[in-house]
Amino acid sequence: MVTFETVRQLALALPEVEEGSWFNTPAFRVRKKSFARLRDEGAVLVVRVDLGQQEALIEMAPDVYFITPHYAGHPYVLVRLATVDREELRGLLTDAWRLSAPKRLVASFDAPPAT
Repeated sequence: MVTFETVRQLALALPEVEEGSWFNTPAFRVRKKSFARLRDEGAVLVVRVDLGQQEALIEMAPDVYFITPHYAGHPYVLVRLATVDREELRGLLTDAWRLSAPKRLVASFDAPPAT
């Protein structure tokens, strides 16, 4: 089962990620741009996504992904930690990081290792 500690480990493994708070809940940011935070109830993560991806995720796995009216039209999806797969969450957080990080940082992260 994924816990917030799992989220913390995955998020902090990404380049230049810092933990802080956002709306008085634990959050992760890259160069001062937040990309994920824990919701007040503690079992749901708010993650930045492309708006097109939001709808696709919800349709693909409504038991994992959802939004409330507050998030309609905004580039975020809500993730139930109890039902999300760890590797799927890793990809989701990485994508959210890519949406928030500066282009040069993303390019250096995505660059193949030098031989």
